[in-house]
Amino acid sequence: MPDATSLPDRPARSLSPSRAQDFQSCPLLYRFRVLDRLPEPPSAAAVRGTLVHSVLEALYDLPASQRTLEQAITLLGPQWQALVEQRPEVQEVLTGADDEGPWLRGAGDLVEAYFGMEDPTRLEPFARELRVEAALPSGLVLRGFVDRLDVAPTGQVRVVDYKTGKPPGVGFEARAMFQMRFYALALWRMRGEVPTLLQLMYLSTGAVLRYEPDEKDLRAMERKVDALWTAIERAVRSGDWRANPSALCQWCAHQALCPAWGGTPPPLPEAPMVAATPS
Repeated sequence: MPDATSLPDRPARSLSPSRAQDFQSCPLLYRFRVLDRLPEPPSAAAVRGTLVHSVLEALYDLPASQRTLEQAITLLGPQWQALVEQRPEVQEVLTGADDEGPWLRGAGDLVEAYFGMEDPTRLEPFARELRVEAALPSGLVLRGFVDRLDVAPTGQVRVVDYKTGKPPGVGFEARAMFQMRFYALALWRMRGEVPTLLQLMYLSTGAVLRYEPDEKDLRAMERKVDALWTAIERAVRSGDWRANPSALCQWCAHQALCPAWGGTPPPLPEAPMVAATPS
């Protein structure tokens, strides 16, 4: 059997947490997004999340004394306009709306909730929207963006991610923390230090999930993502991208092409397209 690195039609050896979770939840969804690159209309929830993230990032551009709720709310309009300029398609979420006021107020509610969870005047993040990229010993490259990285004077590192959706139900916390453990693994391989704390902040409810990783845990995570990539390359070889019907199907943009819903996937793309790097 040829070594994976010699396969001419394999995906580039890189993985992001979102694409890893796609494959875990439904290999066919991974194929549609990474190999076929099928377009997806922006969802209202995703666009709102992007807007709130941009406001919280911009908030920390201000001097600490100016990081007030009132100032954060004034950032909503300019950040929305900047988002529309960068990605005009996001305006589709307002189709049929008389004005964008209610939309912005909904995002404003999430920004206000953030102020009930933290006092931004007392924080000085080490980094925001930090691009992480690290190669594992296997050669697999992990890539992603961390919302916020805090470094204490004592050297302790906290990885923070803002969530605008609902927090996970009882028993699903570990699945929700997959993304953070992925980032922790990448940071460990980049910096040589295990992050002290992983923190998910759910702005919709004020819930906070925290996890303290250790080296043993991150080595287990490394084995998990390596095994996941092996499964992805196996699917590339075989062309077997199976659908995995679940409750998540109701939000999938590709039901019409899914065999689980009576559809037929398009032909697999040629090798150059298959080799596209996952985002």
